[in-house]
Amino acid sequence: MCLLCRYKGEGIVSAKPESVWECLKPEPGGLRVKWDNNVNEFHLIETITDDITVCRTVTPSAAMGIIAPRDFVDVVLIKQYEDGSITSNATNMDHPGCPSQRGFVRGFNHPCGCFCVPVPGEPMKTKLLTFFQTDLSGYLPKSVVDSFFPYSMAHFYSNVTKAVKTLKA
Repeated sequence: MCLLCRYKGEGIVSAKPESVWECLKPEPGGLRVKWDNNVNEFHLIETITDDITVCRTVTPSAAMGIIAPRDFVDVVLIKQYEDGSITSNATNMDHPGCPSQRGFVRGFNHPCGCFCVPVPGEPMKTKLLTFFQTDLSGYLPKSVVDSFFPYSMAHFYSNVTKAVKTLKA
């Protein structure tokens, strides 16, 4: 059963885009694995160019164990723009360097991303847009997925806001 969920999140974070990006960057040992409850591990599989990589993201079990741990393999494009915006855009890919691994259900991200956009006239504010289109795979009731994503996204925004504040401290 393919359960494809499409979600958009939008919020204002009280920090410069560079600071918000520092918390979101998809990199091994980065801040994201420290504050994002939905990311246990992040691995760099291959560097294709300075702004294109292949990455594996590992998630914990969720919804009181109903959702088993997942892993996702994505090609990721990171772009910085003249207006100060920073984006991370990703989509699923098969990669010979990262076959499915025991203990994880392989999930699939369809085109998705995070956009850190400066708020005009507000140098210490960032508009954060997120787009998720995720197929969690496996045998999950639609009701579980439908309740998990909105809850998860709300916590994502709350947690990234807290993480940015720790950078300022």
